[in-house]
Amino acid sequence: MKKTLFILLLISQFFFAQNGFEKGNALYQKGKYEQAIMEYESILTSQQHSADLYFNLGNCYYKLNKVAPAIYNYEKALVLNPDDVEIVNNLKFAQKLQIDEIKEMPQVGFSKMLHDFTSIFHYNTWAWIGVGLSFLFLLFFIGYYFSQTALSKRIFFIGMFVFLFLVVVSVSSAISGKNHYENEKPAIVFATATEVKSEPQKAGNTAFILHEGTKVFVLEALDNWKKIQLTDGTEGWIDKNAIREVK
Repeated sequence: MKKTLFILLLISQFFFAQNGFEKGNALYQKGKYEQAIMEYESILTSQQHSADLYFNLGNCYYKLNKVAPAIYNYEKALVLNPDDVEIVNNLKFAQKLQIDEIKEMPQVGFSKMLHDFTSIFHYNTWAWIGVGLSFLFLLFFIGYYFSQTALSKRIFFIGMFVFLFLVVVSVSSAISGKNHYENEKPAIVFATATEVKSEPQKAGNTAFILHEGTKVFVLEALDNWKKIQLTDGTEGWIDKNAIREVK
């Protein structure tokens, strides 16, 4: 009985979300962006999340020239679908509305090569690649075990080690990608303008000022303060209420 009620609840939530999403889309097409936002955000209250939902929310806020919410929702969409070209392009348009122009500190050397390689696929994709390669390794092992000729045994033996090596590479890439995802804590500045302090207290010296829409990375938290780092490597302490974390 409990399982039946749970299934019915899931079905009702799904149809509620679909209905709200379609209503939001219809309102967006009519240029009623604020009403569309209400429909989309009502879906979020039911714990229904999707890249399309956050993307549409970002579009609505962008149309209303609300920089921080637009960038925030595009970033949320990219977390769920990091390879979507349309999301990336719209995010770039929204970022042009920012006041702060912060350069990105380039990675160099082996760390850059490693990051570029593991970023080719999402860590879940790397994991599935590892599963597929493991299956091929198993097939080559079976082929080696049942081979009758020396040549075929040699071919299957070499193939086994090739696929074993690729399994190790794919699994390592999946672990590296997952660790990077979990350790990276991006956030968007929502305050119109906020002071970033050199230490976690109001009386501390102001290191610099940030404006809405700027992307930062949270390093640690202390009481009502969060230590952040900019894309150029600059660090400071910001009021936790001035930012909203993406993940």
